[in-house]
Amino acid sequence: MTAPDAPKPRDDLIVCPHCDAAYTLSRPGHGERAVCHRCDTVLIMPRRKAGLQIIALSVAIVILITAAAIFPFLSISVTGARNSVSVLDAALAFSDGPLVVLSLATAALIIFVPLTRVLLSLYVLVPLVLDRPPARHAAQAFRLAETLRPWSMAEIFVIGCAVALVKVSDLADVSFGPAFWLFSMLVVLVVVQDNVLCRWSVWNALSKPKRS
Repeated sequence: MTAPDAPKPRDDLIVCPHCDAAYTLSRPGHGERAVCHRCDTVLIMPRRKAGLQIIALSVAIVILITAAAIFPFLSISVTGARNSVSVLDAALAFSDGPLVVLSLATAALIIFVPLTRVLLSLYVLVPLVLDRPPARHAAQAFRLAETLRPWSMAEIFVIGCAVALVKVSDLADVSFGPAFWLFSMLVVLVVVQDNVLCRWSVWNALSKPKRS
């Protein structure tokens, strides 16, 4: 008695990552979109030269994150005393006490996780855009980048700071530093990058690598 053959994976289907609806794969043309009829999630969105655009956005995000972590985020002046703090200073304000874990987690969520995601994306996309075979462990790197996406909270940090500054402005003179505007630009670029990236196209390129 012979064992039944294992079912072969089907590459003619696509499954919505949000509602698990399955569709017969029909790749749209450039500028078109394949959208889930159940939850309106964009499944495929190929664009011309999207890889180069994403790489350019990723490089810009790396520069903005680095600069935003170093330059002053805001300055507070009370009765002649003035103090400026950077994003890292604010995130690690309680690093010497019992709240060190919270400080490290805050720094990770607003700086290191977004930076890690962008670097992983560059590691995966650069060889694909240059028509070279995928980098070693590229699939695992892209999967990790997607796993970290919900934990990248730079925009939450900006919104929280804006709410806090509204309350503090009645007690002291608050002025925004260069890092605030860099962080605002960073949030916009991250949103644009996520909207431009067609994840199906990346997975398709990784599953059918080109030989060198």
